[in-house]
Amino acid sequence: MAQWTAADISDLTGRTAVVTGANSGLGSETAEALARHGATVIMACRDEGRCNAAAERIRRKVGSARVQPMALDLADLDSVRAFADAFGAEHDTLDILVNNAGVMAPSRRLETKQGLELQFGVNHLGHFALTGYLLPLLMRTPGSRIVTVSSFAHESGKIAFDDLQREGGYTPYGAYSQSKLANVLFMLELDRRLQPEAESPISVGAHPGFVSTNLQAAGPFLGRSPLLSWLMLGAVRLLGQSARQGAEPQLYAATAPGVIGGQYFGPSRIARGHATPAGMAAQALDGPTASRLWDLSKALTDVDIDAIIASGRE
Repeated sequence: MAQWTAADISDLTGRTAVVTGANSGLGSETAEALARHGATVIMACRDEGRCNAAAERIRRKVGSARVQPMALDLADLDSVRAFADAFGAEHDTLDILVNNAGVMAPSRRLETKQGLELQFGVNHLGHFALTGYLLPLLMRTPGSRIVTVSSFAHESGKIAFDDLQREGGYTPYGAYSQSKLANVLFMLELDRRLQPEAESPISVGAHPGFVSTNLQAAGPFLGRSPLLSWLMLGAVRLLGQSARQGAEPQLYAATAPGVIGGQYFGPSRIARGHATPAGMAAQALDGPTASRLWDLSKALTDVDIDAIIASGRE
């Protein structure tokens, strides 16, 4: 694949995109790039003030930008439903959904509003529910794409079906890697279940490599000593690539021609570089694990994506 940058995105005028976690980091860069090329971008964020400020920054940089902040708290399934209802009241179609937002490795176990472990609840279940609620619009939009953002941390992940919510033994990166593995399993399983319908959206994945963003700079330091936090933040800023370059794999997945369902993109080198097809861990390719996780996700969110797919084909 030839070296690709966001400048290669084709004209997106007339298309609509939803980007979660669009107030900073990868999400902000993704929203800006899509808007720069003509898309109407819904910036779905938990913090309304920060989201409005990010939208204003994009408008100042891209005079023609069509960006709209909307409230979405992935740690609250009621908020996810409310966002989808509000979006559906204003839009009949959806071209691009970028499941980007995430929580990374807080030092103590935290919970969503529904009492689920925060990282699994936000990174996976919130996006599972959001995708399901928005799927009817995606299915009626030719050429639509669902991009789920994971991490190379998925390679060390394990779905702890006996303690999915990590109540019996929480470790920050154990829970994080589980959630990132769940992202890849979901992306692939969703594509398998959509495939029989030619006009269905495609489900693809991406990871940014090692990036200096608020995700790496906030969650892992929660509850740690100020000195350790300062040292870790310095390492992130020294070693991580920019959010703009880190966003390239998910932008490629969302917009580049020739992308097919089930593909996964990352940086060209181990942790940095331009977008290129990336490998997935063996456990991410395990069909029975993906199917079991799918059924549990359906039960935990009360969102039946299979029924939504079947209804969209009638």
